[in-house]
Amino acid sequence: MRPHYSPGSHCLVASSFEGSHHSWHHRELNIAKYDGLEISLTGYLIERKNVAKNLSFAELRNGPLSMSMQVVSSPSEDATEEEMNTHALFKSLRSWTPVTVRGIVKTRDSKGATRNSEGIVRVLDLELKITAIKALNEIDKDVIVKDGTAYPPEQRHLQLRTDWEQRGNLLFRAKAMHEARKVLRGRKFREFETPILFKSTPEGAREFLVPTRTKGLSYALPQSPQQYKQILMASGIRKYYQFARCFRDEDLRADRQPEFTQLDMEGSFHGEEDVMGDVEKLVHVLWKECLTRASIPEIFPRMTYQEAMSRYGSDKPDLRLEMEIHQIAELLPPDLVAKISPLENPAIDAFRMKLPGDPKKTRKFISDFLDDPEGKPFLDNPAGQPGIFIGDAAQPMNGLGPLGYAFALVACPPGLTTEHGELLILQARSNSPFAGGSTPIGNLRLALHKAAVAQDLIAKPSPTDYQFLWVTDFPLFSPSNDTDPGQGGTAGLSSTHHPFTAPKTAEDAELLLTAPEKAIAAHYDLVLNGVELGGGSRRIHNAAVQEFIFREVLKMRPERIEDFRHLLDVLRSGCPPHAGIALGWDRLMAVMLGKESVRDVIAFPKSGRGEDMLVKSPNQMTEEQLDTYHLRLKE
Repeated sequence: MRPHYSPGSHCLVASSFEGSHHSWHHRELNIAKYDGLEISLTGYLIERKNVAKNLSFAELRNGPLSMSMQVVSSPSEDATEEEMNTHALFKSLRSWTPVTVRGIVKTRDSKGATRNSEGIVRVLDLELKITAIKALNEIDKDVIVKDGTAYPPEQRHLQLRTDWEQRGNLLFRAKAMHEARKVLRGRKFREFETPILFKSTPEGAREFLVPTRTKGLSYALPQSPQQYKQILMASGIRKYYQFARCFRDEDLRADRQPEFTQLDMEGSFHGEEDVMGDVEKLVHVLWKECLTRASIPEIFPRMTYQEAMSRYGSDKPDLRLEMEIHQIAELLPPDLVAKISPLENPAIDAFRMKLPGDPKKTRKFISDFLDDPEGKPFLDNPAGQPGIFIGDAAQPMNGLGPLGYAFALVACPPGLTTEHGELLILQARSNSPFAGGSTPIGNLRLALHKAAVAQDLIAKPSPTDYQFLWVTDFPLFSPSNDTDPGQGGTAGLSSTHHPFTAPKTAEDAELLLTAPEKAIAAHYDLVLNGVELGGGSRRIHNAAVQEFIFREVLKMRPERIEDFRHLLDVLRSGCPPHAGIALGWDRLMAVMLGKESVRDVIAFPKSGRGEDMLVKSPNQMTEEQLDTYHLRLKE
């Protein structure tokens, strides 16, 4: 039987012992009728203890591994051969064997139920005296199944079975998906599926290709359902969503997997405000229903990309951290600026780090950091090494004398007032508009904070201090780089978001003709505690504008533009204005659960090398497979 025990209602679900365990019928029993009743239960038999020759106890956990009760085997002196065989079988079964047991319910002198540290509800006022037992499978002798064991990735199934926290992460994820679907249905979104086998198009990320038996032809796994959902908007669909599987052949890290899930949303006749409003409502319900003790605002603050980069050195700032960056070049003596950077007329950024008030400890901290592999790269900045100053009351002008009298004693911004033992960091950069996702001083700021937390010099930010932020007004285009494939054009520019993002205003659209690098995008990112949860935009819905960007702005090759001909034809059919967003579901779940890595919220995650160690993928292609798909391996 599959047991279900509720401490509040005191009910147990029982079923017949006979027949297939897949087709038992169920009935509820009132606790007042339990004592002396014979019932059957199914579950896992674990933690057996043989107290005496004819007395053994074990814990029986139900199928969902959420509840358990004690089962007892204690044949009498005049027990029959069948009873002794049952007792012998009970004593022989290995821990975590799936079983069906039949027995007599006995009440115990206890207070009903309690929840242990693993979240399992233990039924304490009942036990089952076994009259029959049937093993539903067996466990090989070389397999060890035990609570608290640190299983390797090759035994992920055993880790999930025995680790309540890991299993709870997946159950939390399932609940959050259920709640999200309820919210979106209530807001008139409808769930549609889009194909996994797509075609190769230069959207911006590196793709996985799937060869076919037709020589020279392949599919590509989708980076996102972006083009299909835009096609849905042209198909008369008003509001679409999908928990979409996406694939990108990128270098892996804690918040990135080669395959991942995103909550994909799009609305026709929608603009930026519509999308951000829908997402705020969705997120608010998720926090209310899944994190019942958490409180978040109904409307999230906003910050432009340029402001985020200027104040925090990142396009996904963690608002829990202090250490705000200030621009101070005009406050410094020219000779000091020349010493800090070889650049002519550089911008000088600075931030203060509050450390315990001991200059000696601060000097050791920063010296050890810059000698460490994590810190050494910051010394190789072509714009100049970071300037390091330590507040010291024993020194003239509190140790800030090289910064000049005007800065140290008159014009220092309030956020940079450096007390005894605190750290002041200066970093030069080119005095030009921001580009990319971070600045050198922004990266240094985060690295120093991480190092200080590791050494208990400052407190780690609370994972339950949820600081949401919309970052808006990104550049429509960014300089191409050697890391991301971009769209492969020859203009030296790539789309910051993707090539389907619309200019924000009519003035930005005009800049496409004269200075596209200055155009602002109708692009918005949702950021939480330094994590980009998702990004979206208003899309280009005019075919002529879309093709102009491909051809004249990005300067893509004609054959690559033809890869998008299907989309251009769809837009040409009178596609309505539309906008949407994709939320990284793995990242969202990790942040909600306070996890550092998305691997903790994925049932079967890939390793840092992109491998599934349980099923051993990817595997080597055979000669037969290579021949079937007209492939050969380069030497």
